[in-house]
Amino acid sequence: MRTKSNSDVSIGVCTPGAISPATGVMKNSNTQCLIGKPLKDDLEDRLDQKVSLENDANCFALAEAVLGAGKGNNVVFGVIMGTGVGGGIILNEKIHRGRHFIAGEWGHHVIVENGRECYCSNKGCVEAYISGPALEKRWMELTGEKKRMENIIPLFNNVKYRDILLKWKIEFLNLFGQALANIVNILDPDIIVLGGGLSNIDFLYEVGKQAVYDHVFSDVIDTSIIKNKLGDSAGVFGAALLGEIG
Repeated sequence: MRTKSNSDVSIGVCTPGAISPATGVMKNSNTQCLIGKPLKDDLEDRLDQKVSLENDANCFALAEAVLGAGKGNNVVFGVIMGTGVGGGIILNEKIHRGRHFIAGEWGHHVIVENGRECYCSNKGCVEAYISGPALEKRWMELTGEKKRMENIIPLFNNVKYRDILLKWKIEFLNLFGQALANIVNILDPDIIVLGGGLSNIDFLYEVGKQAVYDHVFSDVIDTSIIKNKLGDSAGVFGAALLGEIG
């Protein structure tokens, strides 16, 4: 690529966490082995090439805003819900990182005072309640059964689990609605695009959307909350876009 290009090229990398603007090392990563490491500098030294390194949720949001479900909208909020909970803000096809590179980090809004401990050392974070591992933990508390998310959702057709599933679902939707409504109240995006493994849960786009609307400070609310179009490739597309428009 370097030899065939007539211009400078860079390698785009998406990763959990972000580079601290103060120290140049990684921070806020749920891949905790990266925290405190000069990942961008290390990659550039090893590859002898400019590297554009970006938070994975920002890469997802950028790709969906430019190429995917959010295309044509000026203000796009991209949501990652899977192993962790993250988000990215795209304004006119540009990543908005904020002064401290934490813009969009709704996973670390506190929604339950003195609640569950989060890996970030805070208590009651969104991620501690509606990430995949958190929802699996809650299922274990309610049933005594250890199950993965992909094995919990099909149980909605099982009469044996009806009452427990209803409780689990209501708790999930209430927290999802409150947390995402905070984003709408602050950012008021044109569209919200859901990604990550939990974006495959169908009820998030029906009763989940209504749970968000119930907490929004507006007499009229029509913010689209839709599933991503680029799937697992969104991060790759976003990384590829970094050098050009990110």
